[in-house]
Amino acid sequence: MTDVAVARRQLAAEVAHWAQAVEALADLDTVAAPEAWAGVERYLRASVRDRLSGVVASLAAETVRVQRLVDAGDLDDVRRRLLRLRDRYLQVETILDFYGDAVNTRTNPAMRALLRGLDTIASDSMEWSLRPLGIEAPPALVYLGEGLGASILRAGVRLWDRSHPSPAAAIKLTRHNLPQPTAILHETGHQFAALTGWTGELAEALRAALAPRSRELAEAWEGWASEVGADAHAFAQAGWAPLAALANVVDGPTPRVYRLPIGDPHPFPWVRVMLNAAFCRSWFGAGPWDDMARTWRDRHPPDRAPGDAGALARASVDALGPIVDVCTRRPMGAFGGRPLHALDDPRRVSPAALAAFAARSGPSLLTSSYLRRVASLRVLAWLTLPAVDDPTGVDAARAAAARRARLTRWLADLGAEPLAPAA
Repeated sequence: MTDVAVARRQLAAEVAHWAQAVEALADLDTVAAPEAWAGVERYLRASVRDRLSGVVASLAAETVRVQRLVDAGDLDDVRRRLLRLRDRYLQVETILDFYGDAVNTRTNPAMRALLRGLDTIASDSMEWSLRPLGIEAPPALVYLGEGLGASILRAGVRLWDRSHPSPAAAIKLTRHNLPQPTAILHETGHQFAALTGWTGELAEALRAALAPRSRELAEAWEGWASEVGADAHAFAQAGWAPLAALANVVDGPTPRVYRLPIGDPHPFPWVRVMLNAAFCRSWFGAGPWDDMARTWRDRHPPDRAPGDAGALARASVDALGPIVDVCTRRPMGAFGGRPLHALDDPRRVSPAALAAFAARSGPSLLTSSYLRRVASLRVLAWLTLPAVDDPTGVDAARAAAARRARLTRWLADLGAEPLAPAA
């Protein structure tokens, strides 16, 4: 057997190996357990599975093209194609593993029910903001992940194989935040901003509003626009509940609270907490958010902050009024010339408004199928309001456990409802 024949035979074996590997990817029930797939809303399951099947089919078609060249093609060319096929296989495997891991968090029946309810919250959040703009909200898939903070893989983002967009807004929620899952509304805010093109416009508006005060201040807030917009979206939909959840995530030793990494799109924690307290103060007046801001000032005094972060913190506090106005009251081209509050009115989720809503609803607040579908975000905001009058010690733990059980039951009931657009 000639050297060329030996090389071709070896190459054929390598192609066969990767062809088998690609074929195995097609069985999506090996990616996530069938009972986990069953825990995903039918239309969402179809969307995700169809998109993943399309990714695998594209890879399989490429595999067939390489196989056809093995017997007669130029060996160097076939080798290059095979290596490219292998790289694409790894990319597709990453896609499947990501969604497989996300779906597999639903294997446990109790977690499955909870996550289905959170899918509905995420879908309603996007639907509520996007419908007035005539933009279709993408499906949402919430999954449980590790760490402190939530994150999102936005629907429509072209990753890995560059040709198949992500089939859903895949939102990671961390376990410690399950009793207060308002971080979802921050992540849907990223999807909302991406679909409307708001981030760039918000960045320019922040820069223009702050430039007369300081070039450094304007550049900092311009760079933070994506996260500031997502925080504003969460505030507008759930009031002050997201602030308490956020503070639990971003707190730490004072040097970390003032850490200012180069290129980080997040405002450093101290400024971010002050911004969210300012949202509440601007729209709701005085309240418990002022106590939280005061606690943070005492715990992490800005006059002890290091260098640039300290100067930026002090300048930012003085500019919070204009920043809040730009985020929530400034008409935006991305919103058809309307401000954010015309799409999501924060006054609907003020503590007073939520208390009145709960009083009108009475016992049906947590049992009504109608309210679950037309007012899910307000019910969530009510259920996640921070408890400011709770006892301390053991009694506080019991009260928190009772609130968590109430929220969990309501989310499970919400997830059992057919998913339809929120009113």
